[in-house]
Amino acid sequence: MAQLTDQINLRALRGFHAIVSTGSVTEAARRMGLSQPAVSRLLAQLEQQIGFELFFRDHGRLVPTQDGLLLYEEVDLSLGSVERVFSLIRDIADYRVGQLKVVAPPSFSEGVLPDIVAAFLQRFPRVRLSVDSRSIETSKAMIATRAADCGFVKLPVDRPDLRSEHVVSSATACVMAADHPLCGHDVLTPQLLRGHPLILLGLGRMSRAQIEAAFLRAGVRPDVRLETHTVGSACALAERGLGVALVNELLARPYLRPGSAIRPFEPRLQNDYAFVTSSLAAPTRLATEFLKQTRSHFGLGADIATS
Repeated sequence: MAQLTDQINLRALRGFHAIVSTGSVTEAARRMGLSQPAVSRLLAQLEQQIGFELFFRDHGRLVPTQDGLLLYEEVDLSLGSVERVFSLIRDIADYRVGQLKVVAPPSFSEGVLPDIVAAFLQRFPRVRLSVDSRSIETSKAMIATRAADCGFVKLPVDRPDLRSEHVVSSATACVMAADHPLCGHDVLTPQLLRGHPLILLGLGRMSRAQIEAAFLRAGVRPDVRLETHTVGSACALAERGLGVALVNELLARPYLRPGSAIRPFEPRLQNDYAFVTSSLAAPTRLATEFLKQTRSHFGLGADIATS
């Protein structure tokens, strides 16, 4: 097995990764700067070396096999780590400032990160910054393995291979259409929401469990009419009068429109977020600067030097 892995060509793995990512050999070849036959040869060489098929051939199309998809997930993470090494070498050689990869849950990436990223890039205009949107558990894994330099996850982190610093807290709030009958209340409770259609984020989330527990303690059965997976979509659905969305207020604010309203929810359900890096190595210089920018954004008194 060691002899087999020693023989596998990194370029062949990149070719395989590019084919799955783009969906075609032609597009993979364009991305890699190679000819289509060259990429096809790399794929054939890889399949011959590993001894199993990575794709089905379906009328000229390549469809990943189950084994191929399994391998792709690991190659995706591994190549990310390899690219970080090569990127560092290029940056040192060319005297560029560097590259920073940040990972966060989708709603945090869309609703909160843009302002932080804009301010950070104003300070470091030559930095190549990548923002990746993943689930909380995938974000944790990417940061721990250093496939990402840093990121944001909801507390508690509960992993010894991660270093975290609390940066912001936000309560759960209710978003609804501006003409909703409950807009007349300053604060909404499970009792007031009784019988009203609700819009909640999908099952399995910590926030969803908190909301359901609050209704249970109040003796109210929530009328869950719609489920979605992002705060933005929940707010859009609520604005159209389809129900009351119970969402993180911090993440919801960027999605509020003139046709929507927001009210606090009680009992208070707090959402705490942390800036996270791997505890297995010191944070990169850029990750440290990004943390400073984050502290400044949330008014935590960071000392931001002018670059």
